[in-house]
Amino acid sequence: MRRLGVTALGLRNGPHKVTVDRDLEVPAADGVTLLADRYAPADVERAPVVLVRSPYGRRGPFGLMCGQAFASHGFQAVVQSVRGGFGSGGVFEALDEREDGLATIAWLKDQPWFGGTFAMHGPSYLGYVQWAVAAEAGPALKALSMQVTASTFRDAVNVGGTFALESALIWVDLTARMKNSLSGITTGIMSPRRARRAALSGRPLAELDRLATGGQQRFFQELLVNGPDTPFWDKRDFSPTVSQVDAPVNMTGGWYDIFLPWQLKDYAALRAAGHRPYLTIGPWFHADQRMMRGSVHESVKWFRAHLLGDPSGLRERPVRLLVTGADEWREFPDWPVPGMREERWHLQPAGALSPDTPPESEPDTYRYDPEHPTPFLGGPTLLGETHPVADQRRLERRRDVLVYTSPVLDDDLEIIGPVTADLHVRSNREHTDFVVRLCDVTPDGESLNLCEGMRRLVPGTPEPGEDGVRRVTVELWPAGHRFRRGHRVRVQVASGAYPRVARNPGTGAPIGTATEMLTADQEILHTPAHPSAIVLPVVPAT
Repeated sequence: MRRLGVTALGLRNGPHKVTVDRDLEVPAADGVTLLADRYAPADVERAPVVLVRSPYGRRGPFGLMCGQAFASHGFQAVVQSVRGGFGSGGVFEALDEREDGLATIAWLKDQPWFGGTFAMHGPSYLGYVQWAVAAEAGPALKALSMQVTASTFRDAVNVGGTFALESALIWVDLTARMKNSLSGITTGIMSPRRARRAALSGRPLAELDRLATGGQQRFFQELLVNGPDTPFWDKRDFSPTVSQVDAPVNMTGGWYDIFLPWQLKDYAALRAAGHRPYLTIGPWFHADQRMMRGSVHESVKWFRAHLLGDPSGLRERPVRLLVTGADEWREFPDWPVPGMREERWHLQPAGALSPDTPPESEPDTYRYDPEHPTPFLGGPTLLGETHPVADQRRLERRRDVLVYTSPVLDDDLEIIGPVTADLHVRSNREHTDFVVRLCDVTPDGESLNLCEGMRRLVPGTPEPGEDGVRRVTVELWPAGHRFRRGHRVRVQVASGAYPRVARNPGTGAPIGTATEMLTADQEILHTPAHPSAIVLPVVPAT
């Protein structure tokens, strides 16, 4: 039945029969007992171990995907429920996983069936727990394979200084309702709907967790009062230790994943330390099942290479990317890819966009009203309730969205790499947001979002010039895309993306309790002295 379950999930069974030991007791440092299941190939003694630590249960789909599948390919798989869930003792402390992770590794090394080497695997939170212990796990840790995750969630929660409201609400609802091995199926469908209903209620942020989940959630409340620069994040941020990790790392990300920019920072830290991680980025959002299935297959090859000494399944070039628009997989030696050059496409008068320096012109203006915030139609998403790619024309008809569009392209234009916007802005509010989105306009007029970024401004950051103009850098999500001949490049500028990020009330009041909402009158300048632009990572035509 387990083999049939693996097949039903779209995964490949290996040749080995599998035995399972349930509810193994793992002592934490404070005496709490954590429970784990061990899957083992019946005909292999003391096989290398794949350790998976999960807040989403250790049975059902997770047990099949992370336990049965790996064991059938000749590995032992230990799938553990983290503290506070699915029989493990204690209270779940979100993102506080270092001590329990190290205690689990110490227990693992003492088991009679441990053969001396292990790896770690898993997406999202299951990847974050790998970073929490990787620098201290010792030489027995031989490989890491992680998907749609990062060594810190600090900046993903506070993207550009804003607050990632919808993802935070979905996740606290998801974890609050995870009671059994099948609960993920229903919560995965209902949590986004409950989060969206709560966000659209108009109530202060501090009340939204109660509206979504039926009760106040401590972690959500902690996020509201702990911005990115508070000590709350220090013990939950493992980015300083990434460069100290010696075990080979295999990363999988998605162009529409909420963690992609910070996953690529982890990649850069490993490369700067002289390591050669593998990186795969596909056209996936965070919980995309296509990515989940493919990552197990890739992890098997990665673990065979680094735990069993069989590198035959590894590709020659470590970076593999799906170029959207072209729908082609490409392989490269590194990221950013060789040959990439930054090209400034300037915002122009009358809604134009081109590489030319803009002429003297009056600024474009719009009014942002947080009582009626600019909506979010499509982009990086935690779960699939919001489509990652959506036609933006309905959004672009709004008065609080500026649109800049290039002429029809005579040749293909390909971009692969980081995307940024360099805006020159003026606002009547010191507290305000700017949102920039890059789109591909098809010959029939569809405007399809590719990537976006947000930036929250506070007094003095950045300082305005004598004319009141502030120069603002907005980091968009990285992209790998081909604008085909006959298409057009489009840039949107707005001041909201609700409920993906919380609305800015314009007052500087704490985000959780703010009730007064002030409109913001925004100006976008495009002159020789103030040349607002999007900076595209152009690569030579293939």
